[in-house]
Amino acid sequence: MAGSEVKGIGGYIEHHLQNNTLELVPGNPFWTVHLDSLVYTLITGLVFILVFRSVAKKATSDVPSRMQNFIELIIGYINDQVKDTFKGESKLVAPMALTIFIWVFLMNFMDLIPVDVLPAAGSAWFGIEYMRVVPSTDLNITFGLALGVMLLVFYYSIVIKTPMGYVKELLTHPFAINNFFGQALIAPFNLLLNIVETLAKPVSLALRLFGNLYSGELIFMLIAVFTLDYAVTELFTTLGGPIMGISQFVLTFMWAVFHILIITLQAYIFMMLSLVYLNMAHEVHDAH
Repeated sequence: MAGSEVKGIGGYIEHHLQNNTLELVPGNPFWTVHLDSLVYTLITGLVFILVFRSVAKKATSDVPSRMQNFIELIIGYINDQVKDTFKGESKLVAPMALTIFIWVFLMNFMDLIPVDVLPAAGSAWFGIEYMRVVPSTDLNITFGLALGVMLLVFYYSIVIKTPMGYVKELLTHPFAINNFFGQALIAPFNLLLNIVETLAKPVSLALRLFGNLYSGELIFMLIAVFTLDYAVTELFTTLGGPIMGISQFVLTFMWAVFHILIITLQAYIFMMLSLVYLNMAHEVHDAH
């Protein structure tokens, strides 16, 4: 979709930042579902499952394929990170870390698809007016992932430390006093600090991923509107047309190459912070 078709640069960007929504409760925006984010989240998750399942079924100990070598390299690297970061014992953590890394990476990778391709196809084939194809630029998705991690943190905190042990930790950490009355006096401050820390974990996880991918998406849009439209309209009339066309290709290529590092790094950071939070949930403080 050309930028001129949607009321200039501002309209073009605003159009591409609109989600395809469904109101479950008419008139109540709280119960609005972003269908495009959900669909592409499920698609990337399905791609992850099918690819890894296919490689697992064809795995061999003789001469492995390049894809098997690549998958084994990723799994080995994730296992090393889990061993270095997570000191507890759980058969769930390593597969969870692998799932987070690959799934978040695939959602981020959608940002490398030219910004107009899938929305234009959706408009032509299904009459869809709005479509955002990068799930990690939707706060609902990033907060959903973060809250999923935090549910595991709460689960392990209660299971490993027992319910009373977890409550005691909230009241006696980080400041502990070897005196019942002194500890009772400082317990509300400990509880407040722990509540703030607990709330900050999912917020930092969600906003960090969202902010980096959202800004990357905007840069791709800005490159498109500042070069492509001019290149098309002025292609056969001025020298500026071909120059802007070449500039659009070069700028997009350069940012895409750099963006590969960003999307990989953000997937890695999300995975590592999740491991750190789960490791903290398994730690039992002797002083408590």
